[in-house]
Amino acid sequence: MTQRRHALSRLPFVLCLAGALTLGQTGHALDRVQFVITGADTDLGGALRNASALLALSNEEDQPDQVLAAARAEYGRLVGALYAQGHYSPVVSVLLDGREASAIAPLDAPQRVARIEVRVDPGPQFRFGQTAITPLAPETELPDGFAPGEPAQSGLVRQAVTAGVDGWRAQGNAKARVTGQDVVADHPDRTLSARVTLDPGPRLRFGPVDVTGHQRTRENRVRKIAGLPQGETFDPAEIDRAENRLRRTGTFSSVTITEDEGITRPDLLGTTITVVEEKPRRLSFGAEISSLEGLDLSAAWMHRNLLGGAERLRIEAEVANIGAKDNGMDYSLELTIDRPATLTPDTTARFSTEIGHLDEPDFRANLFGIGIGFTHVFSDSLTGRVDLAYSIIDGTEFSTNRTFGRDFQFRSLALPVALTWDRRDNKADAKRGYFIEAEVKPFLGFGTTGSGLRATADLRGYRGFGADDRFVVAARAQAGIITGADLLETPRDDLFYSGGGGTVRGQPFQSLGVNLLRGPVDYKIGGNHFLAASLELRAKVSRNIGVVGFVDAGRVDVGSFFDAAGDWHAGAGLGLRYDTGFGPIRVDLAAPVGGNTGKGVQLYVGLGQSF
Repeated sequence: MTQRRHALSRLPFVLCLAGALTLGQTGHALDRVQFVITGADTDLGGALRNASALLALSNEEDQPDQVLAAARAEYGRLVGALYAQGHYSPVVSVLLDGREASAIAPLDAPQRVARIEVRVDPGPQFRFGQTAITPLAPETELPDGFAPGEPAQSGLVRQAVTAGVDGWRAQGNAKARVTGQDVVADHPDRTLSARVTLDPGPRLRFGPVDVTGHQRTRENRVRKIAGLPQGETFDPAEIDRAENRLRRTGTFSSVTITEDEGITRPDLLGTTITVVEEKPRRLSFGAEISSLEGLDLSAAWMHRNLLGGAERLRIEAEVANIGAKDNGMDYSLELTIDRPATLTPDTTARFSTEIGHLDEPDFRANLFGIGIGFTHVFSDSLTGRVDLAYSIIDGTEFSTNRTFGRDFQFRSLALPVALTWDRRDNKADAKRGYFIEAEVKPFLGFGTTGSGLRATADLRGYRGFGADDRFVVAARAQAGIITGADLLETPRDDLFYSGGGGTVRGQPFQSLGVNLLRGPVDYKIGGNHFLAASLELRAKVSRNIGVVGFVDAGRVDVGSFFDAAGDWHAGAGLGLRYDTGFGPIRVDLAAPVGGNTGKGVQLYVGLGQSF
């Protein structure tokens, strides 16, 4: 039997919205399915195929009962997809070896199915007649397409109703609801009229907060981190912010905040925070390799809930430049403790200490640092950080040919302040958006260490184009300056170098610095002015594989940008990317194309895009 949606004088509102809830993803289509659509355009045909349960069956080996179940579900899925496009008088027929699937009882499934036919006559597209959502809260914006004369897509009705309810909730009317709906399809005129009445309900304030699901985390700390403003006017955005704060701690694998059904007199709305805690400990490893810089290995151990208040202890160890050609191994050990919801719900306090050893081409040093700081989340994209840190670096700088050495010691107290504005669509593999990070670090030197200010900026932009952003142009600019302290009075690990995976690929690691003549001996150290730029063209050649072409350039100066004592270099190359689902594996081959600091091809392997 052919199923026909007869001309209805009134359509139940929920039926009009079915299309928004039934769209699925298409797998490998069954070859034996014949899908015929009468007079449909490409977009409608694609929507119907995406909604099809039969086309989603994976292969010819599916059992007959599975095929029958999919065929019986096909009617609702296709009609829902047609409603979503404004077609309210369709004809849908699903035939299994010539028999209408709706007439086959579930317990009378055929032993085999050789031929499947799906026939769809969408019928005419309806337009909106009268449209009204009343009353509306001030500044409520309904979807543009929800207007007389526009295609009557069922999803637009749902969006308009949601916008109306959300508009009142944003004003504090948490119990706003639909009290009347009049959705009428006029088949002769091919119009759909939708009139919906809302009841805003009373304006409410945040009331008592209950906590469930916590085991190791103290209940008062869950409330503190969530930061729901009890006693203030209800705002659904505060619910979202509270859930995000709890998730950011890393202590919980699941966070849900629900509103009470009833109202606590006189005007309080209680909430319940339900959490599921993560396993308290995590061990992770990392590796990156370069043909010239050698192998970098790192490991980190983290305790997610150290004292029962969602404090996070992280101990990280790294050994870098294993097997490097021009310098020895670097190693470091760092301990960090973070405490969320300190001072404000969006502020995390931090204590950190680090010991390490640097064996660079022009100096070798031991370092120690200790500091406290705060990170504040201003919004989903803007984060600020301030630290107070004391550091010691004690070592020896070498002449250009490493035949002479001079001892040095730097001691300083610094106050770095940083802002990060991250608007990337995907942090691991961005296709659109931008990233800006800027830091200003005033430092006070002791003994022979000078005092001054170090400032850096890192700007990245991404632009995708083509189908599904198959091609991406990525650009990066870096800059740094140190002022106030003389070059030789500046801590060596604060000076700027260029070359290597983080600046100019194809050039040896930190190969570009500044050459100084101290007495009869020539020394190379870092500069106090730095510029670098990178440009990449990324292209997907298959679902998981991509290729990249890139060019990098960098410059290091003393005293001012582009001074006579400075120099520049550049590199270019090709890369391969393999998408793992949590970030691409990166393989880059690069060679020098400018400057005189390196020769030959360099190989870089790591996880994630280069920037």
